[in-house]
Amino acid sequence: MAKKPPRKAARRIAPAYNSVQGRVLLVVTGGIAAYKTPELVRRLKERGLAVRCVLTRGGKEFVTPLARGAVSGDKVYEDLFSLTDEHEMGHIRLARETDVVVIAPASADVLAKMAAGLCDSLAATLLLATDKPIMAAPAMNVRMWQHAATQANVETLKKRGVTFIGPAEGDMACGEWGPGRMTEPHDIAEAVAAFLKKGGASSATLTGRHALVTSGPTWEALDPVRFIANRSSGKQGHAIARALAAAGARVTLVTGPVALPDPAGVQTIHVESAREMLKACERALPADVAVCAAAVADWRAASPAKTKIKKGPGGPPGLALVENPDILKTLARAGKRRPKLLIGFAAETEDLIRKARAKFLAKGCDWILANDVSKEAAVFGSDMNTVHLVTHDWAESWPKTTKDAIATRLAQRIAETLLKKGQPKETKR
Repeated sequence: MAKKPPRKAARRIAPAYNSVQGRVLLVVTGGIAAYKTPELVRRLKERGLAVRCVLTRGGKEFVTPLARGAVSGDKVYEDLFSLTDEHEMGHIRLARETDVVVIAPASADVLAKMAAGLCDSLAATLLLATDKPIMAAPAMNVRMWQHAATQANVETLKKRGVTFIGPAEGDMACGEWGPGRMTEPHDIAEAVAAFLKKGGASSATLTGRHALVTSGPTWEALDPVRFIANRSSGKQGHAIARALAAAGARVTLVTGPVALPDPAGVQTIHVESAREMLKACERALPADVAVCAAAVADWRAASPAKTKIKKGPGGPPGLALVENPDILKTLARAGKRRPKLLIGFAAETEDLIRKARAKFLAKGCDWILANDVSKEAAVFGSDMNTVHLVTHDWAESWPKTTKDAIATRLAQRIAETLLKKGQPKETKR
């Protein structure tokens, strides 16, 4: 009987990430999202980063120091008053022997302590003692995130140079829905790696800039009951508004009818029709950047009925349509009030790049983000998206990821581009 051939050792194919050199000090605070942090550690290490963890008392309730240490390959620090730790490293050295401090999840409690300068624990002390950049991935109940106290703390920390990653929008452990979910570990790792690739420079921010964002569909009335609309959920536009605000911008969001909460820290203007959206955008100018992510109806009824249209023996009534104003093209022709960087979206079902480039040429904008909205792509209402950044000369395809991650990446590109165009000059209104 022939012998079986020896089994070949299984090969593990590592993800094709660009390796980044750097040290990350990960602060894990109390919150249900703490259970995701072992995966975050793995994602960071996949990118070549060394990770050392600090676990708060609350964080230890959700994940054990043993589990965290096993993944990171390093000791997990917990106690401010441990003599051994003080002798070997000390909280001051721990705070400074890193390239970036990442807080994930960043609870409302730790943000409040950072804003107030409290230092009643190892985590709070090292956050006050560090001279390294800090990146925070908030995670909390939607009402806690939207509370005026939390938003005031976030604004204070942004002014001090803290970079925020998220939060994302979605289902909460408490059963509520909205902004407050911690950004997914893959996207946090990407943000940290990108930050360190740029030398940890925090200069590419949008502090002092005004950003205008449109989002959602428009409703074009046929009568007091019926309207022309589309399937846009507004998730991508709202995510972009949140990301720009997190990068330090003053954001004006003009949104059509959506079933989404207003992003915290953003001035939100609610409209229905394309003409109302255009008026709101024009009133919001001047702006440093405008991102037209709304799915604006191309046509409206020429003469909407003042009363409900009734069925009759003559069959359905004729429907006369007229073109709506082109918001993107109008902003491109705004003269001195034209945004320094004008970005449009092209929702297409086929031949994305060619049609996006044609739209780019016709509209007079600076960038077009093309996305596939065919039935197969399942973009409408989804938390995922795939986009292609298109200009006159080149196109750049971004991998399929969350709409929040796309928004964060776009905000960073916007910040870098505006930085090259000159120092921010906040517009006075």
